[in-house]
Amino acid sequence: MTAVPKVAMVLAAGLGTRMRPLTDDRPKALVEVAGRSLIDHTLDRLAASGVETAVVNVHYFADRLEAHLAARTSGPRIVISDERAALLETGGGLKKARPLLGDAPVVVANIDSVWTENGQPGLQALAQAWDPERMDVLLLLASLDQALGFEGSGDVFYGPGGQLTFRGDAPHAPFAYMGVHITKPQIVDDGPDGPFSLATSWRRLAQEGRLYGVVLDGFWMHVGDPQSRDAAQARLG
Repeated sequence: MTAVPKVAMVLAAGLGTRMRPLTDDRPKALVEVAGRSLIDHTLDRLAASGVETAVVNVHYFADRLEAHLAARTSGPRIVISDERAALLETGGGLKKARPLLGDAPVVVANIDSVWTENGQPGLQALAQAWDPERMDVLLLLASLDQALGFEGSGDVFYGPGGQLTFRGDAPHAPFAYMGVHITKPQIVDDGPDGPFSLATSWRRLAQEGRLYGVVLDGFWMHVGDPQSRDAAQARLG
């Protein structure tokens, strides 16, 4: 079985506006679900999958988040990508962190996704499906009937071999991106300086046939606001 990449980028710099009032005094990464902060849910899952180094970007309540990370007693090793000066969004954050990430494929994870697994772990499924000859990005997807907290109409259609096309003008699509993927970090090298979204790169790669996906065998909880936090907490018991 192909191993999960040893390096991950954890996107933890956001303002967490939709999570207020829970983020009035902390970053969204430190909001707790079932007794653990969101970032600990993420880092613990990465470590359990074999990730050895996590580059974490910080901005909002950055000092508090750094202190929390420094107090962790388990893996992965934490490296900080400092975005105190300006929020850079997902693409800009990855581009700023490029010198810390290296050139090999990396896992990229949002901190607002929590999930349970029925069969093969999601990160292992990603690693097993990863084929750098065919793909530049491989997204972990959730079926909309196995998700809570996601308010959209779906993101993508799943084609032969896992190749993805975006919903476009269709009223709905069956799968949503759940905030975790494997990528070649080089995809952001020609991105603009400053803030930009990874989705811009993904749309180009989808047109080139280089964007793929794997569907989670499990249940996804998008923890984006206090209501979905409470729902996730109830489901996790």
